Amino acid sequence: MTAAAGGTLLVTGIGELVTNDPAHDGGPLGLLTDAAVLVDGDRVAWVGHAAHAPAADRRIDAGGRAGLPGFVDSHAHLVFAGDRAGEFAARMAGVRYDGGGIRTTVAATRAASDDELRGTVGRLRREALRQGSTTIEIKSGYGLSVTDEARSVRVAAEFTDETTFLGAHVVPAEYADRPDGYVDLVTGPMLAAAAPYARWVDVFCERGAFDADQARAVLAAGAAAGLGLRVHANQLGPGPGVAVAVELGAASADHCTHLSDADVAALAGSATVATLLPGAEFSTRSAYPDARRLLDAGATVALATDCNPGSSYTTSMPFCVALAVREMGMTPAEAVWAATAGGARALRRADVGVLRPGARADLLLLDAPSHLHLAYRPGVPLIHQVLHDGVPTCPL
Repeated sequence: MTAAAGGTLLVTGIGELVTNDPAHDGGPLGLLTDAAVLVDGDRVAWVGHAAHAPAADRRIDAGGRAGLPGFVDSHAHLVFAGDRAGEFAARMAGVRYDGGGIRTTVAATRAASDDELRGTVGRLRREALRQGSTTIEIKSGYGLSVTDEARSVRVAAEFTDETTFLGAHVVPAEYADRPDGYVDLVTGPMLAAAAPYARWVDVFCERGAFDADQARAVLAAGAAAGLGLRVHANQLGPGPGVAVAVELGAASADHCTHLSDADVAALAGSATVATLLPGAEFSTRSAYPDARRLLDAGATVALATDCNPGSSYTTSMPFCVALAVREMGMTPAEAVWAATAGGARALRRADVGVLRPGARADLLLLDAPSHLHLAYRPGVPLIHQVLHDGVPTCPL
């Protein structure tokens, strides 16, 4: 039974529903009990108490389970070949992470066929959907040549509308002695080849990658090509990434692990979302970002997986929610909001991460009575059902 069969679909018997619409209870999660959601095509048509639900052509009974919007994973690197399990094992034995392994993945990705890349993205996209990620951003960044970056974004566009050109991930080996020449390539022929398939441009503004001036050049060129702005910022240590992101009006500054008071104040006083990626700190044994500090200052915080083969090989947003609560000072409610509505803010989307009339019909049902169980029961496969664009797609 699917919404694709035509007509309307009523999901009823939802014990606790997170809507992220404060109109329901005055709080950020917009909680409803004994709730129902009416779906018409790929959109939400009505949300409210089950006793007042309108008639529908078909019904799904949630059986008292909790419901929430689909997760919005606003930072993922799914276009790659190979893996770096050996690098992970070395880190667990005490080797420090410095980002240098990216070049290993670049070599494997360049050697892979389009179909091999497509197979990896498809596998990981299905894996993410099974764990509730109905919206996902996918970056390039492991090609680092005109041809390979363009095909990476083109492949990503087969799986999501939220595609990001990350030619400025690191400087490839062939440009090691002339990094400014590589910036010229990124902002010229590479951008021209990738932009038709991209919505966003991103840059790794970090020691060992690109400095503030180089990052500004990449972002300015992307903006001139009509792309929105994102920044990898302040992951490996203090630096200018957050300041550059806020200065240029980027939608998101991602990682935000090492922040000065000025960085926190800048984020709190801007529309730039601080996207935190706890899977990276878990996998690299690095210090976690201080989400509490950002939230108390008034910054908007999102959570994302940073799925990539080197420093965060997970597609699980529930895992990231649990880490954020345990390690980053977030309450369960704050983490769930950050993984749904926060991710939508980081993508400047108003139609996902929320359940209200007109929003996309992306709904999760948990094998649990409350959203609290996402952090309370870490590692447990709690996703019972996924509706994506109104179609029940999971379990697969």
